[in-house]
Amino acid sequence: MMSSSPIEIVCAHSPDSDDAYMFYALATRKIRSRLVSFRHVLEEIESLNRKAREGCYALTAISYHAYPYVADRYVLMASGSSVGDGYGPVLLANHPMALAEIKGKRIAVPGALTTACLALRIVEPDFEPVVVPFDKILDALAEHSVELGLVIHEGQMTFSRSGFHKVLDLGAWWKSEFDLPLPLGANVLLRSLSREVRDECCRLVRESIQYALDNHEEALNYALQFARDMDARLAEKFIGMYVNHYTVDCGEIVPQAVQRLFDLGFARGIIPHQVTAEFVR
Repeated sequence: MMSSSPIEIVCAHSPDSDDAYMFYALATRKIRSRLVSFRHVLEEIESLNRKAREGCYALTAISYHAYPYVADRYVLMASGSSVGDGYGPVLLANHPMALAEIKGKRIAVPGALTTACLALRIVEPDFEPVVVPFDKILDALAEHSVELGLVIHEGQMTFSRSGFHKVLDLGAWWKSEFDLPLPLGANVLLRSLSREVRDECCRLVRESIQYALDNHEEALNYALQFARDMDARLAEKFIGMYVNHYTVDCGEIVPQAVQRLFDLGFARGIIPHQVTAEFVR
């Protein structure tokens, strides 16, 4: 039986232009529900990964790499994935460098549980990770406190301005190796929520993403306030890369890619146990 007042769901996601675009219709109450209401919390992705291990938020964005550590508490949502189809996080250096040269190097990474870090460890397990806030990685590279930097978010779009050299695009590598898109970010729901509430959350997130795609200009204008260091043209390109048909619904290909990621991570000793990617719609 539906309660007289909506159940508050804390919805945690990163303060980035693509997430802002995705959640625009919910944040501005363009889409509503009589069953649930969303309270939005904005935090950097590695903080969300850590808090998911404690089950802090009912609905939260996480890195796909974090899911094996929280699968007992959360289930993956079919809507809300950030996927790089032939593109993704970029490994940079101050000077041209061959991929074979990264072995043993100090590399700034945006968090141990980011999918970018997992994918890089699958490519080359032998390096020294130095965790740096994602928006400080280019600074660390410029200051030579690390030898390479693994950039996510807008750094993927802006690095060439500062003269850095691309060593590897992880999304392009993944596509060439496995003919699959690289799943980077996910939305998850607490398993302890009722089926009715979980179904409604799935519907609302899916409709919010579709609303943004159908009303692109207004959603883009809202998202631009979260576009650090990017002009409108670059921000629109970035949002288009990571909010697309895979984001509305992951279909069958993204779960295949996620499972490949988990299986490789386990086989190479990065993820400590086998896990099955479980999605709800």
